[in-house]
Amino acid sequence: MTSNILLTGFSGTGKSRVGQAVARALGWRSVDTDDRIARDAGKPIAAIFQDDGEPAFRERERALLREAADGQRQVVATGGGAFVDSDNAGLMLQSGVVVCLEARPETILQRLQSEAGGSSSPAVRPLLEGPDPLERIRALKAERQAAYARAHWTVHTDGLSIEQVAREVVRGWRIVSGQGGDDTQDAFSGDPDLAATVEASSGSYPVLVGWGLLPRLGELLSAGGISGPVYLITDDRVFESHGRVAQVALHQGGIAADTFILPAGEQSKSLDMARHLYEWLSQRRAQRGHTLVAMGGGVVGDLTGFAAATYNRGMGFVQVPTSLAAMVDASVGGKTAVNLPSGKNLVGAFHQPRLVVADVAVLRTLPKRETMEGWAEAIKHGLILDSGLLDDFERHTDALLALEPETTTGVIRRSVAIKARVVSEDERETTGYRTLLNYGHTIGHALEAATEYGRLLHGEAVAVGMMGAARIGEHLGLTPLEAVERQEALLRRFDLPLRCPEVDLERVSDAMALDKKAVGKALRWVLLERVGRAVVRSDVQDTLVQDVLRDLARRES
Repeated sequence: MTSNILLTGFSGTGKSRVGQAVARALGWRSVDTDDRIARDAGKPIAAIFQDDGEPAFRERERALLREAADGQRQVVATGGGAFVDSDNAGLMLQSGVVVCLEARPETILQRLQSEAGGSSSPAVRPLLEGPDPLERIRALKAERQAAYARAHWTVHTDGLSIEQVAREVVRGWRIVSGQGGDDTQDAFSGDPDLAATVEASSGSYPVLVGWGLLPRLGELLSAGGISGPVYLITDDRVFESHGRVAQVALHQGGIAADTFILPAGEQSKSLDMARHLYEWLSQRRAQRGHTLVAMGGGVVGDLTGFAAATYNRGMGFVQVPTSLAAMVDASVGGKTAVNLPSGKNLVGAFHQPRLVVADVAVLRTLPKRETMEGWAEAIKHGLILDSGLLDDFERHTDALLALEPETTTGVIRRSVAIKARVVSEDERETTGYRTLLNYGHTIGHALEAATEYGRLLHGEAVAVGMMGAARIGEHLGLTPLEAVERQEALLRRFDLPLRCPEVDLERVSDAMALDKKAVGKALRWVLLERVGRAVVRSDVQDTLVQDVLRDLARRES
């Protein structure tokens, strides 16, 4: 599978130019099937279709793909319909790693119009014919989507340069072909508690989700190749409940550990607390080869990860999330940060953990409110990417509210797997795919900042933000009312807020202006097309946003 890279995808996604860029980066041969067919036939593709018919064209295409299958170290850019043909698809899947280049219909139309305006080639004209080319593109793309889904890897190209897409293609090839294998991942292969493996540029790492894992922490770290010394970073509340168990487990695993305890709460996620942690590590002569172990919720995980990314120019770290929100969201993906008074997560870095160990049993020690806010992030995953997960939430609400071990562990594993897949495909938010995880966060983060991180827990703010995003999508005619109502009903069942009454809307607007997802002055809004499918929009008018914010600030009647 490692011998070739084959690019598929709709017209206008950049297969030819990306193929050339990937070939340059790897020092491989570049092959463009459409160019080769046109050159051999002595006429453009459109003329071949018109004169000889599509079957003749597909046979020429198939012959080229057979030829490519016998070669190695080639980047093969194929026509938009090549992978739709089942015989061609079989050849391609056997010949190497198939990467699909994806783009929104609006992006494709813009690119094709630009190409047609600067070229006399008739190749793109059929898609632009007729009174509604966008609908023509949307319909044909929908027909082909099931075929494109068979690709080994997908790169979302909206907003990316050719070189950025090429880098993502190479990264996907390395991951699929096993070029960047990791001993830690291999150690847990076949483990029933392995929920997912995150594929990152720094290597792969496993995410373990099970019932009763914390007493095995030392054993699990040792299995993952972490021998110590380690520095256990936690807060005073978590240490009171689980600190002794973790310390004993590390000792039993033969791992030397020191413990740093910080005050619980969002106020600890600051540059000042990071400075205290740096000084503590310095006093203990922490070295680059040592490991920080973050045991706690999102605050502990973010602060520890930030320290690991920056102290000694980078140290290894392990996530041991003890809150539900951290298990399904914050501990997976490598985002680390601290807050500033003006906004949340404004100072940070991408720094992936070596291992994530989530013991679902510890959730039984959490206050109910903290458990409920964690479900908001898991529900979000179902809303944006997995309608089946949302169905599970609706069917098993009572079991989840009771933290029934088997059901709860299964749902958390499924949610974690979604997050891991997104992070693997878009580690640093360069393709836009990871942006989907920010559903509800544009308003949610602003509400947290506007209320000085003291009124709403993070998941509660996200729940309110999801209702705001749903209402925006409904007003735009994008989000069906049925999806809005399902979301609202489910959030109610999990005791999550739908509004934030009497919040200072001016402060909310100021905080939103600092949103990291903004492009220029335009905010990128993650909105639902339907349950299980989200899109990113940058054309939401501020007047609509302000109307929705005012509604969210009203007391529920």
